[in-house]
Amino acid sequence: MPVPHPSLLVVDPAPETLIAAREASGGRVEVRHAASLGEGLELLRQRSWEAVLLSLDIPAVDMNLVSRVVESGVPAQSLVLSASRPTMQSMVESSRLGVLGLIAAPVDARELAGLLREVSASDEVVPLPPPGGEDEGSDDDAAVGASPAMLEVFRMVGRVAGSPATVLILGQSGTGKELVAKAIHRNSPRAPGPFVAINCAAIPENLLESELFGHEKGAFTGAITRKIGRFERAHGGTLFLDEIGDMSLSLQSKILRALQEREIERVGGEGRIPVDVRVVAATNRDLRAAIAEGTFREDLYFRLAVVTLDLPRLADRGGDLDLLIRHFVTRYAARYGRQVRGIARPVFDLLHRHAWPGNVRELKNVLERAVLLAHGPVLLPDHLPLDQLRAPSTEAAGDDASPLPGYAPEMSLADVERLHIREVLKLVKGHLGRASEVLGVHRNTLTRKIREYGLEGAVRG
Repeated sequence: MPVPHPSLLVVDPAPETLIAAREASGGRVEVRHAASLGEGLELLRQRSWEAVLLSLDIPAVDMNLVSRVVESGVPAQSLVLSASRPTMQSMVESSRLGVLGLIAAPVDARELAGLLREVSASDEVVPLPPPGGEDEGSDDDAAVGASPAMLEVFRMVGRVAGSPATVLILGQSGTGKELVAKAIHRNSPRAPGPFVAINCAAIPENLLESELFGHEKGAFTGAITRKIGRFERAHGGTLFLDEIGDMSLSLQSKILRALQEREIERVGGEGRIPVDVRVVAATNRDLRAAIAEGTFREDLYFRLAVVTLDLPRLADRGGDLDLLIRHFVTRYAARYGRQVRGIARPVFDLLHRHAWPGNVRELKNVLERAVLLAHGPVLLPDHLPLDQLRAPSTEAAGDDASPLPGYAPEMSLADVERLHIREVLKLVKGHLGRASEVLGVHRNTLTRKIREYGLEGAVRG
């Protein structure tokens, strides 16, 4: 039995619109024509159409009518509007209603073909799972995965969550360290208590002590009131110290004392304050190397690393990438009210070819943007930031390639780091956020190193 062609109904008296629609269909879509609104409404009542092209130039066709057509669900997949004079307001309104696109008349066949591509590619579309209650604040990202590396993480979380042990989470930037920390808290006896997080690299050194331990009124210039720090706010719950490897040695000693004595002292205070806090720490740095360099305290490392969890890079998670793609597209479609019900297979091909230096966080950003640009039922390659995904991978060089232009084994570690940061900034055309993803460090840490190495001129303004 032959498979029926997808169908397009053109409601527009202009004969050139029908010609453009037939050219755009390429023979893969059944095209029917209605020369008047009445004829078009009758055809809409008679059967279901995968797509409808409706002219706003027809008298009595306005956004109220478009809204009723959308709400009726008669076009099973998509509605395209055409107008001889599209306005910004009509563009915004049609986008809000979930219209696939608003194009100028006379209709350009290539532009229409791009909008209707998914109508004729249903056999090349991977359907999405049902939303299943996805919501904006969900931390289910941490539980998405079936690769051996992630299953080991899940097992470890299950074993340590119920204990009071301090946990150290290791992994590159964007691998989901905070989400795993939240999962540990959520599955622990401390779940009714607060989960308090602080990024130690994101707060200037001179303010970090006050953020952690609080301060008394008048402790320093600008301390006009007493401030309760993160340790006190986390009392009875869990304190997550993210990027702890970027903390100064003096603050490390104070953290160690707080962990050992279970009490803290506010800046400018005289009394000691007991705190009942479970600490989960995380870093993307090699702390053993930092200990060897003298930039991290060995006693603090052993106090934090009672249990260590090592999160894999997204590139090392195999088939998890497909699971995560479907998970995030489903989530963002629900969040932004997009009618995306499937993903074109070429989208998976493109995403699999990318190295994902920013790991899961980068994937989330790419797919959130893609869903925002997709007004039809299928996510297409055109919705992806193709320039970002086609950027040359730092892993693409062969084994015989020079590690860095200008590199010499006699160089100091600081000189190599400066050289590498400079080359990465060149690669990403000075984009600070992209460079921080490639290097796997926090944006603030990278900014500090750029100033330290005198590389400000390489950053795009």
